[in-house]
Amino acid sequence: MKVSVEMMTAALLLGAIATSAIAFQSGRDPAYQNARESGLVGEKSDGYLGFVVPPSSAVRALVEDINIKRKAVYSKEALANGATVEEMALRTGCRLIAERTVSGEKYQTSSGQWRTRDGTAPELDSRCPQ
Repeated sequence: MKVSVEMMTAALLLGAIATSAIAFQSGRDPAYQNARESGLVGEKSDGYLGFVVPPSSAVRALVEDINIKRKAVYSKEALANGATVEEMALRTGCRLIAERTVSGEKYQTSSGQWRTRDGTAPELDSRCPQ
């Protein structure tokens, strides 16, 4: 029974983390949305945004700001759950790629290749929770 409660708690926390990370994106300025839609930046399975092509200084600053905020969320959740920041980031990254990227957006595979999301399921890192 204890394992089930812990698993349920972990699932709820992962949802909260993903929601928090997405909140950083949803209210972002149009430059971020444009960079995402244009394929300049994409989601990485490590929970952070990455550069698909060499960025302008404005896009670099925007992505660095988002990634700093994401790391703060991951750090807080890791501390609260006895996990590492990297574990929390990976779980959220997997979820962001699987559930929040839309057709035409970029994501990075575990091999480091950038792919464009289409109507099929994305290629997720083998460490992603099933």
